[in-house]
Amino acid sequence: MQFVKFYVISINLLTFGLFVLDKWLAGRKRVRWRIPENRLLLASVIGGSLGALAAMQLVRHKTQKIKFKWGIPAILLIQGAVIAFFIRQLVD
Repeated sequence: MQFVKFYVISINLLTFGLFVLDKWLAGRKRVRWRIPENRLLLASVIGGSLGALAAMQLVRHKTQKIKFKWGIPAILLIQGAVIAFFIRQLVD
């Protein structure tokens, strides 16, 4: 159980950091690379959706892109449902 807590906290902090870094890179004029959107979405899917949503709101990044505007909350809801399902299985 400790590993699960560590993983969830770590992946959300990492995802938050990726979004903030990409926002910072977006504001730079001579940047040759950015974090690919697929990588940001992957980090969200593997458990970082809460960190992604927090970063989107705090630094106002990717809030106009449909796949982020609707996708990140959808991923968060699905992850919440999966967690609720497993908790219910443990209780029963």
